[in-house]
Amino acid sequence: MATYNSESGDITMVLTGESLITRGTSMFTEENYLKMVEIMRAGDVTFTNAEMIFHDYESPNNPHQLGTYMRSSPQNIKELQWMGVNLVACSNNHAYDFGEGGILKNIENLDKFGLAHAGSGKNLADAREPGYIDTDAGRVALISLTDSGPAEGRAGEQRRDMQGRPGVSWLRSTAIYYVDQESLDALKKISQGLGFEDQKKAREFTEDSSTEFHLFGQPMYSPVPTLKFVLSKDGKFGQTRIPNEYDMEQILDRVSDAKRMADWVIVTMHNHQGGATITDPGDHLVTFAKAALDAGADVYTGHGPHRDRGIELYKGKPIFYSLGDFFMQNDTVLRTPQDRYLMEGLGWDAVPADFYDTRSGTKYSEDHVNNDTKGMPADFRQWESTMAQVKFKGKKLSEITLLPLDLGFRRSRGTRGRPTLATGEVAKSVLDNMQQMSSKYGTKISIKGETGSVDVS
Repeated sequence: MATYNSESGDITMVLTGESLITRGTSMFTEENYLKMVEIMRAGDVTFTNAEMIFHDYESPNNPHQLGTYMRSSPQNIKELQWMGVNLVACSNNHAYDFGEGGILKNIENLDKFGLAHAGSGKNLADAREPGYIDTDAGRVALISLTDSGPAEGRAGEQRRDMQGRPGVSWLRSTAIYYVDQESLDALKKISQGLGFEDQKKAREFTEDSSTEFHLFGQPMYSPVPTLKFVLSKDGKFGQTRIPNEYDMEQILDRVSDAKRMADWVIVTMHNHQGGATITDPGDHLVTFAKAALDAGADVYTGHGPHRDRGIELYKGKPIFYSLGDFFMQNDTVLRTPQDRYLMEGLGWDAVPADFYDTRSGTKYSEDHVNNDTKGMPADFRQWESTMAQVKFKGKKLSEITLLPLDLGFRRSRGTRGRPTLATGEVAKSVLDNMQQMSSKYGTKISIKGETGSVDVS
């Protein structure tokens, strides 16, 4: 009887966060950069969230974008592959920056270059579908979803009498805010004074009670209340977020499907709906991640907040609540729609550097190094992140190595945003931060030199 390498149950996964890539990767020769690439290439599967849309501006932009309109040359797909990336997520809040055309062109280009992907499609069934890649360690499936983005970017279901809608796989959720009696009464008064209660009556909305109140943020266009407030039992303020049951059931069904169709399953969610603090994942994410592992996934990995979050071990499987930025090159996107220039108070004659300088409050030193004063470029945590090397032996989690990354905080715009293995104070900052954030989950991380090791025993 023939034997197969995949039957050993051994695999090495290399997991990274979000790749906002706009420039090449294959021409650089720094020692720590090439060491990082070597680690990536050694993985049986090397994953990143492709947050840039690979297209050449064939489609007009979606007007509902407050951040960067993501675009990367399709040629940069080859640059990711040169590094060893062979599996990418496409479901995120920027996937619809250039509408349905951008969604479909991105898929076309990924397929053209043979880079396996999941999370977007011509309809919801396509977007929910796992992406697959065959490796020497076995077949690997990826389930990709997001919890945020423009509503029109959510893929639509196809019916026998109606076509579906291109978009991404969403896990919707409902936020619940706990307030004291005084605040609840004030919210009711505000809603009444602004005419929102009349809209409720017109829709025969009856879910309010003495302890629950729903606020319509945009009553003319919102079919359901956008905010739900509940009277707290102890008078303290708090919040939680509940995953949408319909979405969750559909997604978990595909996790179960992937488990039966592949040897390994990775589930990844792009998340902007966080918890009480910037380092806390939302409750809906915690609920979903554990449910995905229960449904058969081997690993859950997250991205979205542009910073690391903690690591939890659940029933012998890892949950990476967020691995931060892998590439952060969103200030060298070639073109930006005039809609965004106007939001920064700039006219049609402004050039890209004007836009990025204004958005980031950039002040240049004599040596022309950026000194950004606001937004993501001014936050050092956005430029430090973690790459995780995850190993299984005999289908059991055996090792997690954490590799700190430096993305070049305060470097020039043309230099920064490309990852390299961190050293010195940056490496210490990354690993200490991950160690502290993971401790709340009972996860122990030992630090030796400039790497971290998770205790998986």
